[in-house]
Amino acid sequence: MRRFSLKGRMMIAGSLLLALVLSILPLPELIAPFRPDWLLMTLVYWSIALPHRANVGTAFFTGLLLDVVLGSVLGMHALALVIPVYLAASQFQRMRNYSVWQQSFVLGALAILNKLLIFWVAYMNRDIQLDYHYFWSIVSTMVFWPWVFLLLRKGRRHLALA
Repeated sequence: MRRFSLKGRMMIAGSLLLALVLSILPLPELIAPFRPDWLLMTLVYWSIALPHRANVGTAFFTGLLLDVVLGSVLGMHALALVIPVYLAASQFQRMRNYSVWQQSFVLGALAILNKLLIFWVAYMNRDIQLDYHYFWSIVSTMVFWPWVFLLLRKGRRHLALA
């Protein structure tokens, strides 16, 4: 059995850290509603590509880290990331057989679930209202998925991660 190299661990951790930075990077007010869900895309990629290395535990930890960085209710993003990543990881063999564009639509459904879970927890705590701008990021997540997929796959193949 081949051991998972330090380069492999650094590749996964580095991509998750970059996705976390992109998730909290301040954007102008005009384009902020269109921010793709970088962390969800990265976690879904790794849970499909290497489900034995990046899985629900990784999603929970990065969700808690995002909660701490954003100052939100502890566990809100962790819950919202764990459920879609679990659904993707449980169907990873099927997802691998889809084309990148079909995966984009599946990721769109997972992003809707993610957004609804975040809204539900926020509604329970602060009684907020749902706005149609809230869902624009789902479209941009679907559009950016093929490029994120190809970039991460190229890095994974370059390092020969398995």
